[in-house]
Amino acid sequence: MSSENLPQSPEQQLRKPRVAVVFGGRSSEHGISVVTAGAVLRAIDRTKYDVLPIGITTDGRWALTADDPDRMAIADRRTPSVEQLAESADGGVVLSVDPANREVVYSEPGSVPKVLGEVDVVFPMLHGPYGEDGTLQGLLELSGVPYVGSGVLASAVGQDKEYMKRVFISFGLPVGPFEVVRPREWEQDPSAARKKIIDFAGEHGWPLFVKPARAGSSIGITKVDDLSGLDDAIAEAQRHDPKILVESLLRGREIECGVLEFEDGPRASVPAEIPQVTAHEFYDFEAKYIDSAAGLVPAPLTPEQTAEVRRLAVEAFDAASCEGLVRADFFLQENGEFVINEINTMPGFTPISMYPRMWQESGISYSELVDKLIQAALRRPTGLR
Repeated sequence: MSSENLPQSPEQQLRKPRVAVVFGGRSSEHGISVVTAGAVLRAIDRTKYDVLPIGITTDGRWALTADDPDRMAIADRRTPSVEQLAESADGGVVLSVDPANREVVYSEPGSVPKVLGEVDVVFPMLHGPYGEDGTLQGLLELSGVPYVGSGVLASAVGQDKEYMKRVFISFGLPVGPFEVVRPREWEQDPSAARKKIIDFAGEHGWPLFVKPARAGSSIGITKVDDLSGLDDAIAEAQRHDPKILVESLLRGREIECGVLEFEDGPRASVPAEIPQVTAHEFYDFEAKYIDSAAGLVPAPLTPEQTAEVRRLAVEAFDAASCEGLVRADFFLQENGEFVINEINTMPGFTPISMYPRMWQESGISYSELVDKLIQAALRRPTGLR
């Protein structure tokens, strides 16, 4: 019997739904995940939901954390960590993988485990590998616990930029030139792998962008202007992922569009534009989160351009079988054509992040957006759907 069809006790019928906000994680985006979770914790309607904050440390331990959004903000250009928020340095949180039992248990060495109650829905505010990539989603499917956002397949596709692009190509969506160097290629013959990138540059020109294939928030990305910077760029990308992606420079305006799943299907927000960031070579992590580069919402586009990018955003959402939410990123080229760069199945979600700002301009406030995502997750069954 699937978990959504389990009979509810009188207590379950009377109590408020409990939302577990899960954040942190093992990826290089740990800190910004904590910041995002703080914003969500502040926005959740406590008259409507009970909330259980669960942090995942950088080494993978699930920890019970303080429900204290004020301690989860960027301070002195530094992001916070779950280790700073954990109630105990040794205690661990365990979610049952029995679909008939949604209880969360907390235990510390030498103490009797404590049942924290049942969880009705998980809001996974995790970015990058080991959270946004389908791994956590697979655990929640096994547990029979509904969750916000895309399922296993769409999360994995959204994290791996190579396969994301291959899916988009198969659906006829416009994608820019790219090349992939897999770990085995580099290990067996680094000279041949390097030549593969140089040949790509010979065909498409410099500069190139060298990036980890399965990371986000512009972490590990280097703009390479010529051959002299290639080796350092490869090493930087491989610090985050042994598989690297190489992309040609797409000249044009950076346009983003949010997609949100409603009861009648996905809809696109008004688009935004990321202006040229003069203090940074491109829209990198520092520009996004530390320096708070201002995006233009709505983007100054023609009505026809706005309609086109919204159409493409929904098509990308459907092509990857996404659920819940997506931010789709595009380049509007000098010839007037849009090219999709990537999608984020769990985009930056602080109040100043582009996804919430686009929906704010579309008539949905930050707190309403959080509520809509939780309600959509509660409606959606786990398992095949």
